[in-house]
Amino acid sequence: MKIISAQEHKAVASPALVTLANDADPRTLDLNGITRIDLQFPKFTDGRAYSQAFLLRRRLGFVGELRATGDVLIDQLVQMERTGFDVAVLREGVDASAAQRQFKRFAGFYQGSAVETKPQFAKAA
Repeated sequence: MKIISAQEHKAVASPALVTLANDADPRTLDLNGITRIDLQFPKFTDGRAYSQAFLLRRRLGFVGELRATGDVLIDQLVQMERTGFDVAVLREGVDASAAQRQFKRFAGFYQGSAVETKPQFAKAA
């Protein structure tokens, strides 16, 4: 997962970019020509964007970039990656190197994810 700062995040007007409100149904989107979808976390306690990301990846087959924006905390990054996010935009003042260390804390998972669907036991040794 790519980690970027709030300064690096650019919400440019483009027909290939969609910003989806966290209460919107992703199944209503026409994904033709869309290369990036920004999903919003208005508060870190509001996890609806996780469900949107999972729907976009697994059910709708979206292969473009999913970007987590808003109140993104470093302890949520691993779950964001497992539900299908590619990029996370950190809040102001959050250290990117501390955020990157989150991924080293967990060597693997038994369950499948939105991206790697096979559980650990079903993978070739």
